[in-house]
Amino acid sequence: MKQVIETHAKIDLTAIQKNFFKAINDDWMLITAGTPQKFNTMTASWGTLGILWNKPIAICFIRPHRYTFQFAEKSPYFSLCFFDERHRQILDYCGSYSGRDTDKVSATGLIPLQLNADCVAFEQAALIFECQKLYTDFIRQENFVVRELIKKIYPAEDFHRFFIGEITNCYIQKS
Repeated sequence: MKQVIETHAKIDLTAIQKNFFKAINDDWMLITAGTPQKFNTMTASWGTLGILWNKPIAICFIRPHRYTFQFAEKSPYFSLCFFDERHRQILDYCGSYSGRDTDKVSATGLIPLQLNADCVAFEQAALIFECQKLYTDFIRQENFVVRELIKKIYPAEDFHRFFIGEITNCYIQKS
């Protein structure tokens, strides 16, 4: 497995010029957790970036029935990978098929990269966030102020677990 520094340049977070409302909601991202020996990735269109506890953070949301969930639970790290539009089919595939039943890497041509924290990202990613987990919890039904969201988003009451990670490294694809 290649090291991320072979294909990507490390950059400062403040140098990023990207609309993350569009990047997360419309363009999507891959959440990857596990180790270089065993990992899984999934497409996501929910997430948050910002500052919390005086640290740059990313928050991702994973439902317990997703295969990636078990990797995110066990691993102290996760990555978020953002892609150019030319890789949309990878995101479509990784959001439609489970890693329980298929090898997403082989099926899509994704090329895994090892990050510094023994975490995985992908060579095709235009932008990578390497994140160390700081805090996790479930979204809780009793805490909803707007109760209509429960019926709309969680009719099966399969509430997401959120993972707050400190963004420890950021990489952009080398030209």
